Amino acid sequence: MKKLLYILSFAGLMGFGSCADELNTEPTDSVSGSTIFENVTNAQSAINGVYRMLYVAGWSSNWGTENCGQTGIQLLADLMAEDHLMYSQGQGWFYEDYRLNVHGDYSNTAGRPYSVWNFYYTIISNVNYIIAAENTMEGDAAERDNIVGQAYAMRAFCYFYLVQLYQQTYHGHETAPGVPIYTEPTEAGSQGHPRGTVQDVYDQINSDLDRAIELLEGKSQSHISHVDYYVANGFKARVALVQHEYATAAAAAATALSKSELSLATVEALGGNNDTGVADVMWGCEITTDQTSGFAGFFSHMDADATGMYGATAQKCISSGLYNLISDTDERKSAWFRAPLAEDGTGSMVSYCQLKFKMADYTTWTGDYLLMRAEEMVLIKAEAECAQGLYADARATISQLGNLRDTNFATRLAARTDANTYNSDTNAPLRTLMDEILFQRRVELWGEAGRIFDLQRLGLGYNRTYEGSNHTETVSNKNTDAASPLFIFPLPQSEFDGNESLTSADQNPIVM
Repeated sequence: MKKLLYILSFAGLMGFGSCADELNTEPTDSVSGSTIFENVTNAQSAINGVYRMLYVAGWSSNWGTENCGQTGIQLLADLMAEDHLMYSQGQGWFYEDYRLNVHGDYSNTAGRPYSVWNFYYTIISNVNYIIAAENTMEGDAAERDNIVGQAYAMRAFCYFYLVQLYQQTYHGHETAPGVPIYTEPTEAGSQGHPRGTVQDVYDQINSDLDRAIELLEGKSQSHISHVDYYVANGFKARVALVQHEYATAAAAAATALSKSELSLATVEALGGNNDTGVADVMWGCEITTDQTSGFAGFFSHMDADATGMYGATAQKCISSGLYNLISDTDERKSAWFRAPLAEDGTGSMVSYCQLKFKMADYTTWTGDYLLMRAEEMVLIKAEAECAQGLYADARATISQLGNLRDTNFATRLAARTDANTYNSDTNAPLRTLMDEILFQRRVELWGEAGRIFDLQRLGLGYNRTYEGSNHTETVSNKNTDAASPLFIFPLPQSEFDGNESLTSADQNPIVM
C-alpha cells in the first residue's frame, strides 16, 4: 500500500535543524506528537521551528541552493513573468524558471515541482499537529490561542501558494482540480487525499484565516517573524484580491494598516530591503549570523555586488519595458535599479541591474527577509477600491505611497482617467487609474511578490520581444498568454508514487 510521504518533521518543529533532502516517512522513536504539544512552552518552540523553515535551503535532493525557502519561491514567480530578468545564466539556478523550462523536472526530486510541494506540505504537516492540540494544550489560554492562531494562519498561507502554483487562478477556475487538503496530523502510512477543487482549497484558506484572526485579535506580536492579527488580515487581503472579493480585500488591508506604529517607509529608510526593524515591516525573518544560509540565501542570489556570491555572475535586472514607465522623478528608478550605462559586465555594473535588495553585511552574508510590508496593503486597498468604482478613495489611498516615492506624483495621477479597466499590453502607456495602481504595484513589489501571480489573477499574458527589450530569454516560442499551462507546475511524480488517491489523470498539463 502506498503511504503518505509528508509527515511531521520533529527536528524542524523544535527549531534545531533544517529540513533534510528527503523527508523521513517513519515515525520517530523518541517522542510523539502528543508529547510535543502537551503544553504551550513546547508548542511555542514548534511554531518557531515552522518560521525557521521559511528561510532554510535544501528542499530538494539536488540544486538545494536555489530551493531556499519562501523568498526563493517569490523570486522564481517573479522571473516567470515579464518584469524581472537574469542578465546571464550563471550556474543555471533560477534561469530555468526564467526560461519557463521546469516542467521536465516533475519526475525527480531535484526540481521545482517537488521542492515547492515538499516545502509547503512539510509546513502544513507540522502546523496540523499544533492545531490538533488546540483543545488539549496545557498552559495560559491566551498564549495557547496565540500559538494556535499562528498555526491556522500559516496553514492558510501554504495552501494559498500551493493552489496558485499548481493550478490556474481562482476566478474562472473554481471547479478545476486544486491540491490535496490535509487538516489533520499525518504519519507514515496515512491515507493520501485526492485533489480538492480550487473552490475547496480557497474555502479552507478562508476558514483558516477567519479562525486565525479570531484567535489572534488582541494578542501582541512577540517577534517580527510571528504572524499576528494584522499579518493575518494581510493574508486575508491577499486572498480576497485573488478571488476578486474587492470589498473584503479593501477592508482587510485597512485593518492590517491600522496596527499601531506601522507606517510607510521612505526609500532611504528601506535601504537594501534587509532590515525587519524598519517601520513599514509587518512580517519578516530576522537573520542573525548563525542563521545565514550564505551561498544558498536570497541575498546571495540577488546582490550582484556580493563578491563570490551567485548574483555577482547571474545578475537580476528590471525589464527595460517596466523601467521606461518609471518617472525620472520617482526615487525608486535610481535607488533600486541601475540606469542604462556603458557596462563592464561585472557585479551590478550592467544596465538595469537591481539595487533594491542588498546584503546587510558582506562579511557575514546576512540580511533580513521581508515577507509583508505596509506598502503592499496600501496597494491592495487602492486596487480594491478602484475595482469597486470608488475612484476618489482609490486616488487618496494610492497617493499615500505615490507621494512618498515621486515628487511629481500628483501631476502624474491627475492625468489618469477614472476607470477600473487596464491595458492588456503591460508595457503600454498608462491611461487609467487602475493602470497607475497596477504599475505602482509592479515597481514597489518588484522581486518580492511574484509577478506571475498578478498576471494570473488579472487575466494577462506577456510579450518579452518588444522593441528595446533587454530580456536575455524572450521565450517567443512558448505560450505566454493568460492562463498558459507554463505558468503553473505539474504535480511531482513522488506525490503519485506516495498517494494512492491520485492517478495519472490528476496530473496537470506537462509542457516539455
